Amino acid sequence: MPAEWERQAAVWLSWPHRARTWPGIFRQVPAAYAAFVAAISRFEPVRINCAARLQVRARRACVAAGADLAQVEFFDHPTNDAWCRDHGPIFVQHAGTGEVAVTDWKYNAWGGKYPPFDLDNGIPAAIARRLKLRRFANRMVLEGGSIDVNGEGVLLTSEQCLLHPNRNARFDRAKIEGNLRDFLGVQTVLWVGEGIVGDDTDGHIDDMSRFFRPNGIVSCVESNPRDPNHRILAENWERLQGFRTSAGKKYNLVPLPMPAPVAFQRQRVPASYANFLIINGAVLVPTFRQKRRDAEACEIIGGCFPGREVVPVDASKLIWGLGTLHCLSQQQPAAAEASETPHAAGCCCCH
Repeated sequence: MPAEWERQAAVWLSWPHRARTWPGIFRQVPAAYAAFVAAISRFEPVRINCAARLQVRARRACVAAGADLAQVEFFDHPTNDAWCRDHGPIFVQHAGTGEVAVTDWKYNAWGGKYPPFDLDNGIPAAIARRLKLRRFANRMVLEGGSIDVNGEGVLLTSEQCLLHPNRNARFDRAKIEGNLRDFLGVQTVLWVGEGIVGDDTDGHIDDMSRFFRPNGIVSCVESNPRDPNHRILAENWERLQGFRTSAGKKYNLVPLPMPAPVAFQRQRVPASYANFLIINGAVLVPTFRQKRRDAEACEIIGGCFPGREVVPVDASKLIWGLGTLHCLSQQQPAAAEASETPHAAGCCCCH
């Protein structure tokens, strides 16, 4: 699995249409989402899973947001919800030929919390068929937001999520690590502990700690000792300090402050600047209308990615769905020249 900062062919999204994901404010979500589409379209193609019946309104929203429609392509792939990071394919790339393929894991809407999810579970296969990519299926439950990789054989995840009995009750740590190694081409799995408060995914890593280079991790910290995230993030930071690279050195750790607590209808939501999205030439950073903290987060993240434009994206409405930019997206790596010829029809396979 390539690192997110490697060259991308496109970013995949799933158009939002499930009103109960954003109760009370759904009417404001398509415009906020379209602004996200517009931001990506400045830098690379955007491919959107969207049932045909929704596409006219979706295109209209993207036009209103200023998206470059020459960079936006809709696919008639009906979905249950919008969280493409978790229900979309996790792309891998052959280290020798550069061929891009799809890994297709079981998806159960974060432990069966939000049925139905049958359409979402079929998205990786639909994309593999449409792009004529080989597909490797695994019976283990795995969401893209629960893992982060450095592109050189190291994967970062959390115990709360991958070891949760609502995902893979019959799989122990060794079995889970074996699947990750076999299907994503990693050698080392690094485990932190719990996820942040309000995270209904049971501790996704993309709300806490992210690689920004092979030997560097940017990780959330909470300075307020009265905030329940303080202990959680301090314990995870302590674990990160104990990790070593393949060369036996400590990782370069960069602290990323949390936004002030965000709540809707008295429910705290998992607002986090770590949910940024790396794309070709830019990093899109979720912001929460907290001027000082948003600016500080953009500056820190920009320092992690020199040479990339830092683009703030207002996520103050999107977060009511309990996720933001990274949760909503899945990058497709660029194929090497030798492997851009499509496979013959019928060559998609399931192992």
